[in-house]
Amino acid sequence: MPNTDAATASRPAEHTPLMKQFFAAKAEHPDVLLFFRMGDFYELFFDDARKAARLLDITLTQRGSSAGQPIPMAGVPHHSAEGYLARLVAMGESVAICEQIGDPAASKGLVERKVVRIVTPGTVTDEALLSERRDTLLLAVARSKHGYGIAWADLAGGRFLVNEVASEDALEAELARLEPAETLCADEDGWPAFVAGRSGVRRRAPWLFDADSGRRQLLRFFGLHDLGGFGIDDRPLAIAAAAALLGYVEETQKQRLPHLTSIALESGDGAIAMNAATRRHLELDTRVDGDNRHTLLGVLDSTVTPMGGRLLRRWLHRPLRDRDVLRRRHQAVQTLIDSRAGDGLRELFRALGDLERILSRIALRSARPRDLSTLRDGLGLLPGVRALLGPLDSPRLATLAGELGEHDEHAHLLKCAIVDQPPVLARDGGVFADGHDPELDELRRLSTHADQFLVDLEAREREASGIPTLKVGYNRVHGYYLEVGKAHAAKAPTHYTRRQTLTNAERYITEELKAFEDKVLSARERALARERLLYEQLLDALAGRLEPLKHCAAALAELDVLACLAERAEQLDWSRPELAEDPGIHIERGRHPVVEAVRDEPFEPNDLVLHEDRRMLVITGPNMGGKSTYMRQNALIVLLAHIGSFVPASRAVIGPVDRILTRIGAGDDLARGQSTFMVEMSETSYILHHATEQSLVLMDEIGRGTSTYDGLALAEACARHLAQANRAYTLFATHYFELTTLAEPGSGIANVHLDAVEHGDALVFMHAVKDGPADRSFGLQVAALAGLPRAVVSQARGRLAELEQQSRDAPRPSMAAAALDQPQQIGLFAPSSAALEALAALDPDELTPRQALEALYRLKSLG
Repeated sequence: MPNTDAATASRPAEHTPLMKQFFAAKAEHPDVLLFFRMGDFYELFFDDARKAARLLDITLTQRGSSAGQPIPMAGVPHHSAEGYLARLVAMGESVAICEQIGDPAASKGLVERKVVRIVTPGTVTDEALLSERRDTLLLAVARSKHGYGIAWADLAGGRFLVNEVASEDALEAELARLEPAETLCADEDGWPAFVAGRSGVRRRAPWLFDADSGRRQLLRFFGLHDLGGFGIDDRPLAIAAAAALLGYVEETQKQRLPHLTSIALESGDGAIAMNAATRRHLELDTRVDGDNRHTLLGVLDSTVTPMGGRLLRRWLHRPLRDRDVLRRRHQAVQTLIDSRAGDGLRELFRALGDLERILSRIALRSARPRDLSTLRDGLGLLPGVRALLGPLDSPRLATLAGELGEHDEHAHLLKCAIVDQPPVLARDGGVFADGHDPELDELRRLSTHADQFLVDLEAREREASGIPTLKVGYNRVHGYYLEVGKAHAAKAPTHYTRRQTLTNAERYITEELKAFEDKVLSARERALARERLLYEQLLDALAGRLEPLKHCAAALAELDVLACLAERAEQLDWSRPELAEDPGIHIERGRHPVVEAVRDEPFEPNDLVLHEDRRMLVITGPNMGGKSTYMRQNALIVLLAHIGSFVPASRAVIGPVDRILTRIGAGDDLARGQSTFMVEMSETSYILHHATEQSLVLMDEIGRGTSTYDGLALAEACARHLAQANRAYTLFATHYFELTTLAEPGSGIANVHLDAVEHGDALVFMHAVKDGPADRSFGLQVAALAGLPRAVVSQARGRLAELEQQSRDAPRPSMAAAALDQPQQIGLFAPSSAALEALAALDPDELTPRQALEALYRLKSLG
């Protein structure tokens, strides 16, 4: 409990009964904000109130006192609490919801309150608290000297997965891929910074990560005798992580989790490996500037449904190595294009809701009426989906059609039970259609047609009693009555029972009117109670078919993704890749999907050829010439092919690939105390230790963060190691022209370059990749384009001429000698000739043609 409240809480005898309730609940949940239900508000007290007022910008008040101390308070209306919870969860906060569980009308004294759930960033399932197109994951990490076990769950989607990794690097890569909203780890020292420093880390007691007790916990939860069916029986670290995660979920949700029906083992061997740096450099779904539209996902995602969008993101972050799966996806996309069925599916899916998350809410008993109507409408689309898929010749599409399943019974039930436009909340009533339940229909009839009953009753009683002035009335004190004037009181039938005597009239009740009164006065409450019962029964019926319904939702999500890939292939002119068994990468007229999408002018396509005898390309050319674009586009083409997508190229033949590794650009990592050069070297080290002969490696400007010869020596050594030891497929961009000499016969290294031409004062980048090394870098021209002052560029031109002349005059040391004998490096302030000094003093931009001609003759005489 916060220290500022401790003194107040330590004197329970002095507290009011209400505050005793609060402090009891707070003692059980000291580390989270407590939403304490009081009537129509959730109130926060003491330090919780101060913190919430700051985070949510709500009013902090002070009302009353407890134990002699004033009570700071802040509150939010219960009907709009979801919006406040969403903001708190987005900030990484957790909130305990303490509800009134007793009936205020029936309670004597203080209403009982209890914490019914804890809302945490990784366990949210409410629609308003979730990102629509991104998974919200809770992840747990267990460790030993042998490696790490990880388990993660998407409670909103009902997925529960585990894996084991052997190293810190592999763990970091998995965390970068999954991006959990909340991470559980043992409360111990020694965690890597990328774990301990994550947002949303929750430290838990170490004994919660015990594999033996965890095994028993999992067996009990799933009702099994062993875990062999999940494939994790021999993975103790995965078991430990899964049990720790499951315990946390049960602790926070305080209810059964029937939608977590199994654990899936997701082995790293099945995917193309990408470390955190690679995902960052390739900008798969995020950018440093926050403009996520200009990412690969931003270009690729035209899915219609949220669940399709989330599945596409998962595919993008886990490109597969299973070529049979990929070929079936490619063939399915081709079939959807050729048959035009993809357009029909997308049109149908515009009426399809997020069935995946709706089914989870049904399992958790938190589904709202509009969730059920959305499920009803979704199931109603299945015949149309099957009709589109039926004629298609595609194994994967046929499999998905089968996985849709038959749900006619539940579709009919929902169609008959739920009104077309149900209310937002079940407690408001009006969820069920007329004719679904006779008892509910009668209760509604009583509550809505009472006036007609009374008119009919009055007419009958007048006729039966012979009293023409008899009338039916009602007041809140005595209820319904038959009123007879004093003049006709003697005519009152014997079955009338006197209820009230007035000056000029008598009021009576009959058995029929009493029965009607009992019905009509409670009809509304009884109708709501009946609807609550029917609603629970409907959830029970749907929960009984939860597993096949989940398979149906998953199949619809994948169909949405495949239809999206077909639409993108047609719209963007992408082609079907060929997955070859022979090693190599052959791409014809490849383009960068993101750059092409954001450019107004046409994109210049380029080829890539890598094979057994050509494993590394040393890429030279000017800054802004397109070297990084060329490297990234080829990596993205390879990645797209391995999620099942078509690719931005006229043809792509891709052999086996096990990893994509990149070192492109770098910045300081101040949190870890690393300079730009240290980050560069760390990323390079990872690549040199992990690249294999089936890896695609992108290396950009290695060695630029240190002195010229240090950097040159490092760049050459790294290039040689990649070509000779790793034998990876490597695109190696550099400004060190000395590295072009590596392309010797039999080395597996070739030179390519991107060119530029000067046109008057302008520099035109050709963006075309050509064989051979570049002949110059155009650094000064690019500097001029960047807007450097003319005087600075002019002076740099003069100095460049000096240095080039000195380089021509001086004997050139070998690379090895240069690395060992740094004094041989050319000094920046070496003496210059009279001609060079005169040239340096000139400003060409300030000279008239006549002055320039005179200067030329003068320089010639000095030479």
